[in-house]
Amino acid sequence: MNHNSSEQFGPHNYITDGAEIYRRSFAMIREESNLSGFDPAQQTVAVRMIHAAGQTDLAGDIEFSPNLVPAARRALEQGAPIISDVNMVASGVTRKRLPADNPVVCLLKDPRTPELAAQLGTTRTAAAMQLAGDMLDGAVVAIGNAPTALFHLLNWFADADARGIARPRPAAVLGIPVGFVGAEESKQALSDVAADLGLEFVTVHGRRGGSAITCAALNALAAEKEIM
Repeated sequence: MNHNSSEQFGPHNYITDGAEIYRRSFAMIREESNLSGFDPAQQTVAVRMIHAAGQTDLAGDIEFSPNLVPAARRALEQGAPIISDVNMVASGVTRKRLPADNPVVCLLKDPRTPELAAQLGTTRTAAAMQLAGDMLDGAVVAIGNAPTALFHLLNWFADADARGIARPRPAAVLGIPVGFVGAEESKQALSDVAADLGLEFVTVHGRRGGSAITCAALNALAAEKEIM
């Protein structure tokens, strides 16, 4: 059935109305996924994450800290920056959904990053997180690729706390790296220590994750309206 007035050609008939595709997709996700563990605001974010993954069983691996959604939305409404681990995450932010024309920052290609990574003996994505420094204060951090970035951020805060050093904390951490080495462990670490570190977070336990799911969560947090 054609839901667009434009003429179609060729043997394949399909829905061409983008908003209708979203509506049907989100309805199917709500019908097929177990969202009972989430409050209504969390459900809106989870539905977009599931949509990006194309897997309804993702719902069972998503974990929100209790105040993640209101904390992230409040920060974005107040103009907080989004700090991402890779440019793919930064590029996936739908700018028209941002409530305050929020800056989206990725320091992976900053000329200072390789030198800091060498000094720290870690990856450039991890060093880029530390390089963000004071920009982290009240920010929304989105890690969708590199478990080393998430591990490093957690260790950096834990080290500061152990030494009684005040370091700026983000308003929310979207810790959703993907992969086979370190990804699952880094996300479990986030879940285990977030409360002690004073961090609100969302993660996807296990190996799944990635830029698309992370951007989906970001875009859902940026605007409550499901379809724009």
